[in-house]
Amino acid sequence: MYDVIVIGSGPAGYVAAIRASQLGLKTACVEKSFHNDSPQLGGTCLNIGCIPSKALLDSSHRYADALHQFSDHGIKVQNPTIDIPKMMDRKNKIVAQLTGGISSLFKANNVTQILGTATIMGANTVEVTYEGKTETLETLNIVIASGSSPIDIPVAKVNHKNIVDSTGALEFQAVPKTLGIIGAGIIGLELGSVWARLGSKVTILEALDDFLPMADSKISKEVLKEFNKQGLNINLGCKVNAAKSNKKNVTVNYENNGSEFELNFEKLIVAVGRKPNTENLFSKSSGLSVDERGFIPVNNFCETKVKNIWAIGDVVRGPMLAHKASEEGIMVVERIAGNQVEMEYAHVPSVIYTHPEVAWVGQNEKDLSDAGLEFKTGSFPFAASGRALATGESTGFVKVIADKKTDTILGVHAFGPSAADIVQQGVVAMEFKASAEDLGLTIFSHPTVSEALHEAAMAVNEKAIHIGNIKK
Repeated sequence: MYDVIVIGSGPAGYVAAIRASQLGLKTACVEKSFHNDSPQLGGTCLNIGCIPSKALLDSSHRYADALHQFSDHGIKVQNPTIDIPKMMDRKNKIVAQLTGGISSLFKANNVTQILGTATIMGANTVEVTYEGKTETLETLNIVIASGSSPIDIPVAKVNHKNIVDSTGALEFQAVPKTLGIIGAGIIGLELGSVWARLGSKVTILEALDDFLPMADSKISKEVLKEFNKQGLNINLGCKVNAAKSNKKNVTVNYENNGSEFELNFEKLIVAVGRKPNTENLFSKSSGLSVDERGFIPVNNFCETKVKNIWAIGDVVRGPMLAHKASEEGIMVVERIAGNQVEMEYAHVPSVIYTHPEVAWVGQNEKDLSDAGLEFKTGSFPFAASGRALATGESTGFVKVIADKKTDTILGVHAFGPSAADIVQQGVVAMEFKASAEDLGLTIFSHPTVSEALHEAAMAVNEKAIHIGNIKK
């Protein structure tokens, strides 16, 4: 009998399992993916998502720097070349190191690793099947952390050859001369950036008329302009009707503003989002159900309608982000252990790991205007940052939004160098309910790009030093 059985070993599952064991709960983690008859831990993020994509983003950025930026620093590099297999090998070694690290952490924390496909039979029973053999496990609590998978669309069926999903896009063995991407969301932009930097002619087809509608509109506008400048040909309002594969290329037919168009690509990436892995996860007798999109309904504490069964990460509401999933995992097992822990969902940051980075936390101007709330803003461009200019990364700006009456920080948005780290500082400030004045009175090291956040916070109240203040 276990105290907790966690289904899935991604950022939600493995973090939940480790913390549960640390709290003195007898814990097992079930994972269906395997390598050499052992669980392949880490989920999508470590194996085929966050980590490998960031490894390729870094490699491609360094190559692009060698081509276009080193000469500005007086560094001469003649005819740099790409070794894609070696680049992929580096990525795979990083993945292996991190997934192996989870296995070591499980052993160190006495988490039992179980290989197989889990089916929830009831509030206290899980069946695990592997190679035709089924084992029944008893537990006091079940935590569902089965993650998500790329959405496959009928008009562009993935064939794992020249039409691929995000997983396949991380395995190319050569740079495609032409690359099409369906979807201009976070995944599409990151993958497009990788291959564009390495020399591919990239065209992105996005069905929505608005670019990055979840981000601040001023940030989105600047990002679109910069990415087009970088060679990402982003086309909005494009409805793909068909994608036909042949030996040489992929022919894509799409509509835009009532007209029909046709484009040919060597490779096509389908990046239209992800769906929760909840199919065949539980029996009818379990009492569990999913909504029309396949998500498991939960309350603010990730409790399902069945007592002692919890669901976290990509299978529940909210953004499909690894850090959100991990924190839910910790919250859930703390509550199982009797601790009154909760999450502040309003403070979950989002990041696009392109170059420059795009990041935000909290509300943007549209959110606040739609809610009828009064606010004030302050911005600071990296073009006025000494450190950004010194590193040759002066594109973009930082923006702080605060309540007009109380000065409480409501949102922090950034596009530029170290945007993710700058926004993370905003997360900390917001978690402690800081005002723009509080952030403005905080000492920031000089010279750092973080000073842009300091100045943006001061600009909220017309106190910026290194730019002219806009009278509000």
